[in-house]
Amino acid sequence: MDKHNGIRKPCPGRGRRVNLPATLACLGALSGWSLGPIFIKYLTGYLDSWTQNALRYSVACLFWLPFLLSSIRAKRLDTRVWRRALVPAGANVMMQSLWAAAFYYVGPAFMVLLTKTNIIWIAGFSLIFFPEERTLLRSRRFWLGLALSLTGLVGVMYYRADLAAARTVTGIVIALAGAFMWGIYTVSARIAFRDIDSRSAFSVTSIYTSAGLGVFALLFGGVEDCLRMGPWQWACVVFSAVVAIAFAHTLYYAAMKRIGATIPALVILAQPLIVLAISSVVFGESFSAVQLFSGVVLLMGSALAIWAQQHLKSTV
Repeated sequence: MDKHNGIRKPCPGRGRRVNLPATLACLGALSGWSLGPIFIKYLTGYLDSWTQNALRYSVACLFWLPFLLSSIRAKRLDTRVWRRALVPAGANVMMQSLWAAAFYYVGPAFMVLLTKTNIIWIAGFSLIFFPEERTLLRSRRFWLGLALSLTGLVGVMYYRADLAAARTVTGIVIALAGAFMWGIYTVSARIAFRDIDSRSAFSVTSIYTSAGLGVFALLFGGVEDCLRMGPWQWACVVFSAVVAIAFAHTLYYAAMKRIGATIPALVILAQPLIVLAISSVVFGESFSAVQLFSGVVLLMGSALAIWAQQHLKSTV
């Protein structure tokens, strides 16, 4: 309080507190989705993409099924979720099919970097459908951050030695198509599940997604290959399903409900460098110095864009 004129001065930092539950949810999703690509790449030597998708999503579905059944018995389940989950699940089936297929053509870190173009679609769709996100249009920090992120992403791709190889081109096309579907999935999930519990939302979505991926596996995959896997391969399927699908998606839903779709998407932009660090040890994947510098630029841009949105949220 100003003793001379009786006006209360704002406390520094007031109104700009970090949303801790949302932050932890973002970091949890980031951790799960950073481990997922490593397991998917490893399992490419044992399963085709269709069968791998069906198995992993079925496990994730079974993981949350007891919660769903408990909610139904206790009459806590919002029955609207059965109808609302149809569009996000449809987008998720397409996105997951493209996502897994790309790992059969390119390395985990490079593939994950390509999918970071989903930020363009997520930001664009969010600005169209969510009025509260449009404050970003007035933020120079956000546009600079987004420009830096995209510049870094382009640099990582441009300086890849085998960029012109047919196999690499195929992987790039599949990954970019998956990025577009990821944008549709993310925004449609936020619209559909804004007022629905995130665990219920993902439980139902995983049922629909597992059914769709199961049909694809029966039509195009070699389901019999899973019978020849050993205990370790099955352990990888189960662990990656629980951590990278069941937990990560649920946490991502929770983060979107609290702070919108843009910030969680930007946080996930840190995923490529984490995947690269792991993939370099497991698979020997490496980037050039220029690619690594571009990755740092990407992360700096992401941090700037996140700061911009948090700043705007605290002043409106």
